[in-house]
Amino acid sequence: MGGLFSALSSFWSWIVHIFDPLCGPVGIFTWLGQSTILACGDTGWGDEIALGLQVTISVAIVTLPIGLAIGFLVALGQQSEEKPLRLAAGIYTTIFRGLPELLTLFIIYYGMQMLIQSLLTFVGYDGPPIEINAFLAGVIALSVVFSAYCSEVLLSAFHAIPKGQYEAGDALGLHRGRTLRLIILPQLVRIALPGLTNLWMVLLKDTSYVSIISLADILRQTSVAVRVTKEPFFFYGLACCLYLVLAILSSFLLVYVERWAKRSEVRR
Repeated sequence: MGGLFSALSSFWSWIVHIFDPLCGPVGIFTWLGQSTILACGDTGWGDEIALGLQVTISVAIVTLPIGLAIGFLVALGQQSEEKPLRLAAGIYTTIFRGLPELLTLFIIYYGMQMLIQSLLTFVGYDGPPIEINAFLAGVIALSVVFSAYCSEVLLSAFHAIPKGQYEAGDALGLHRGRTLRLIILPQLVRIALPGLTNLWMVLLKDTSYVSIISLADILRQTSVAVRVTKEPFFFYGLACCLYLVLAILSSFLLVYVERWAKRSEVRR
């Protein structure tokens, strides 16, 4: 089993290297950064910056579906007929929209370690201290913040759908769950997409917070390079370019997603 995991890990590393836009076989730094400060390998900072880009993209991509799922559930809770559910959903969104993202990250990264350690001590655990993976903590923190804002966008989209849509599903004999899946969700995606697009752009920028807990994202790697090389303008400018490229590529991709979401609209 260990050999299988090792083989899969090696294969994944090979795939990542092949498609690495910075230090891959056809990467920018590989071809244009040779004999410069951005050279890939031991002579430059290309590998470190490429790793930072991979971590930033990974954090954002993993956070997105988790935040969307939690946000959808919270939005359902906010319009529930059960008062306790509405109250719990309202408290959730108020807390995580009100707290600074950095404070939320600290609470989850340090607070969860203390909580888990206290629970294990309570049950008699006497081993080494528990440490939470920085990537996991970053994803959890960004997910809860993203979901709090996402729930408000989805709630507004729910309110924009006429109640007659639900009544039509009932008239057809559909269960409320099927009505939600077949009738409400397609409209919900189309209505909420502009707001979710803005939240994705905010999420891309918020990934820079994980550098505070020593996760090697773009900002963390460029900061290390600045301290070693004393070239702040160059490396921070490079970080700006990388974030802007991610935003531009996301914009192009989201245009296609929006067209897909509106494919069923009747041309006027």
